[in-house]
Amino acid sequence: MLRAALLTASRNSTVRRLVETAPVSRDVVRRFVAGTSIDDAIRVTGTLAAAGLRVSLDRLGEDTTEAGHADATTKAYVTLLQQLAEHELASVTEVSVKLSAVGQALDEAMARDNAATICTAAAAAGTTVTVDMEDHTTTDSTLSVIRDLRADFPWVGAVIQAYLHRSEADCRDLAVAGSRVRLCKGAYREPASVAFQSRQSVDRSYVRCLRVLMQGDGFPMVATHDPRLIAITQRFVADTGRAQGSYEYQMLYGIRPNEQRRLAGAGEAMRVYVPYGDEWYGYLMRRLAERPSNVTFFLRSLATKG
Repeated sequence: MLRAALLTASRNSTVRRLVETAPVSRDVVRRFVAGTSIDDAIRVTGTLAAAGLRVSLDRLGEDTTEAGHADATTKAYVTLLQQLAEHELASVTEVSVKLSAVGQALDEAMARDNAATICTAAAAAGTTVTVDMEDHTTTDSTLSVIRDLRADFPWVGAVIQAYLHRSEADCRDLAVAGSRVRLCKGAYREPASVAFQSRQSVDRSYVRCLRVLMQGDGFPMVATHDPRLIAITQRFVADTGRAQGSYEYQMLYGIRPNEQRRLAGAGEAMRVYVPYGDEWYGYLMRRLAERPSNVTFFLRSLATKG
């Protein structure tokens, strides 16, 4: 019930205004968001890279309904990629892009063209792009755009959300040579007709999807903070004979940083998903919905600093 309430709040304008204007909110957000500017993103990326961690940068902002906004987001990503190259961080840093931020709701072709512009900039910088997955109504469109992008940029990453009923089949389609696939649990409020509702069912689906990816010929990107799923990943690695570097772990900025460094220290490829930008509200609400400990952290901060 708490998760459902938080996900509902993520799209509620009244609650959004209250949270965004609370004096403590921006202090709390710093745990999960690098900052508002490209300079902030570069600074945090440099710190993480120095600790042996890889990075995926996400410019916050989604559900774009204006072509000008989609164009501005595209240009911002191009500038970010140029800055990564100039700071010699591109080799360990990719970018994550939500198609809704670059015009998907307006026109799929617009989103595809804008994403291709970002991919071109990434290729010039010497790095890659992963296309984020959003709510289930956009899944087919997003996978279609990824297929089109891979014709010119075969390294474009896809994201599969384990809570969807369809995801195991999607993993089978994507577990091919050269295919980079991020597997996460999913962070949107979805109906029972398309998504598993209990934590146990989602976890079981995650394991089934992970097995498919690990047994396939692609490059699995295991996005989880769950110690049990990390242990299961290691078992699959042993069973399939995968070498370190033929897959990677991914975790969110600000969550389990010690575990991130432990995995990197053990020789594992460990990538940190780092968001930045002003549009942090929806992202924060989804992070709170994912883990009760995040809610506790936020409420404690409100109690002590508000």
